[in-house]
Amino acid sequence: MEVASDARLPSPLRHPGSLLALAGALATIAGLVVHEVWRELPAERLLLSLILMALVWLLAWPLRRWRHCSAATAFAGLWLLALLAYCGPLPVLAVALIAAAAWGVGDVLLPAASPGRPALAVVVGLILIGMLAGWTLTWPIHHPLIWAAVLLAPIALCRRALAAAARDAASHWRDTVAATPRAAAWAVMLLGVASVACWIPTLQSDDLGYHLNMPMQLMLHGHYAPDAEYQVWSYAPWAGDALHGIAFVLARQDAHGALNALWLVLIAAIIGGPLATAMRATSLERWVAIAMFATFPPLVWMAAGMQTELASTAVLVALVASILAPASDARVPRGLFAGAILFAGLFALKLVHGLAALPLLLFAFWRHRACIPWRWLPLACVLCIALATSSHVHAWLATGNPVLPMFNHVFESPFFPREQFNDPRWHAGFGPDILWRVSFDTARYVEGWPGGLGFGLIALAGLWLLRLLRPVRGGPHPALFLAVTACVLLPLLPMQYARYAWPGMLLLLALLCFGAEAMLGRRLFVWLFAGLCVLNLAYQANASWLHHSAAVKRTIRSFAAQDAVVAEYVPERVLFRHLPRDDARAVLATDPARNVVAELAGRGRTTSSHDPSLAIDAKAAEHDASGEAWAALFARERIGWALVNRATASHALDAGLQRVDAQRIDTLREVELWRLPPAAKDAP
Repeated sequence: MEVASDARLPSPLRHPGSLLALAGALATIAGLVVHEVWRELPAERLLLSLILMALVWLLAWPLRRWRHCSAATAFAGLWLLALLAYCGPLPVLAVALIAAAAWGVGDVLLPAASPGRPALAVVVGLILIGMLAGWTLTWPIHHPLIWAAVLLAPIALCRRALAAAARDAASHWRDTVAATPRAAAWAVMLLGVASVACWIPTLQSDDLGYHLNMPMQLMLHGHYAPDAEYQVWSYAPWAGDALHGIAFVLARQDAHGALNALWLVLIAAIIGGPLATAMRATSLERWVAIAMFATFPPLVWMAAGMQTELASTAVLVALVASILAPASDARVPRGLFAGAILFAGLFALKLVHGLAALPLLLFAFWRHRACIPWRWLPLACVLCIALATSSHVHAWLATGNPVLPMFNHVFESPFFPREQFNDPRWHAGFGPDILWRVSFDTARYVEGWPGGLGFGLIALAGLWLLRLLRPVRGGPHPALFLAVTACVLLPLLPMQYARYAWPGMLLLLALLCFGAEAMLGRRLFVWLFAGLCVLNLAYQANASWLHHSAAVKRTIRSFAAQDAVVAEYVPERVLFRHLPRDDARAVLATDPARNVVAELAGRGRTTSSHDPSLAIDAKAAEHDASGEAWAALFARERIGWALVNRATASHALDAGLQRVDAQRIDTLREVELWRLPPAAKDAP
């Protein structure tokens, strides 16, 4: 009896590992059915994404036919034009200036033979600029001309190398796209759909509650004046907000969308470039990994706001790409210092991201154990600590707690209750099935809906097991996958809040794409990952309320006139325009659930937990029906303006406003702006 050749065997028999991969796919289908996730499909938002894709495809057709450019290039150009239209040319130009300067800075710090040098250089330069700026935030030097001069200096010094790098990048782009044009086109299209989130104006609560405070202070006052008495998070790690602040200063307007678009491009470039090269990925795997990144549902939440997870993802993937790169033979080990800068950047963005990356640090020492430059290691450690601690040093000197409001039961700062900061919403429990529950019972772990974290953690679980049990010859050691898995799980140990695990999740999903084509065979590989990308795209809007609502549709419809979008979701931002410039009195947001005063650049006060002492006083004032307690609070805190949510306003608050003869200036969607008469000592 003749034995069938490998070519005639069914795919699962030619590639035994595919059985495990199929098991992950079947488990995903089972989870969708058992948890009835299909009931939560945001069909309208999915339809909008498909319409945008179809529109871009139609607009790209003349470019492809008459200009003979590739579909991927045409799609990229159109998405860039859309970014310019919705974010504005000045923010895009400001961010382009920052990126060019960051390349000039980072290029000096990278080894000469670094694969994917431009994208890595920009990330290293960006985070270094953000950390160095952290030490100068309180100095009155943050003006457009000063920052323009600072950023133009490295561009001028490296102008020839920058021009050569741009030419090389364009050539590399053409070659990479030509290798697998169809996959490249789909990946770019999906990345463009994700970038739509960058068009949305600032609407998220954390951004309006405190992230906007620093950029607005830098833009309006030229310096940052943190005050933990009024904003307990004012000393939270601030490298990310510092970069936003530089963009705000240069553009003289909100530029968070343009900066987030840059982070998106950099992450995609590193995943499909140096990270894929280090993992010996095929051309198809490179674009599939980018598509997986682009359809990861929480990405649209990250790209729409000022949270640190987007920047942290860029720094994390750059760090892993640097670890996997060959050791430098230079007399000065630039790779060591670049790695130290990136590792410091994770701590400077958010403490939990640095702690989650500790397993990668152990993996780096193990991988390069034979060529560790011990004589330079102490200097690299000092550099890492110095760069990462600007906010912590400022916090310690000003409040006595370097990580305020965290661990205040240890440091006992007077600016926060003597207890560990805790959010009781995110204690669903840590168990062996946590990744299953995160995928299908998402609302217990983050502010989202089922499927809001995507389904890759379950669908690719078989591939993860294969990478541990059957290492690819010449490929990365299984220890890498264990270290990255630890990056996912460590942030979930103390508090099961999935947002902190996003950077590790994205990195793990990207790494699992590499080498999968050989394990599964091309046909099964394409079907598995294409199906997963479609499924993630379908549930993309479940990542946050912002995309689950009509915010994207309203933004597209409003085009450049985004006031209509802001008025719909945050009417306070429109009411702020009534505030006269010559009145420096404080503005109080009386509804603790709407503490949207960060853009007032230090003038805003809130009754939420962000201002613990005032929150306690406001809660006590609610029990005084006469309004006298509210009136005393207004006078003591020098409140000149009050925001009142008519849907939640109490009789005590109304009585307090009447007692001080406050005047209602305007009302927009149940939010009222009241002007209080100046006290005798405040009167002109």
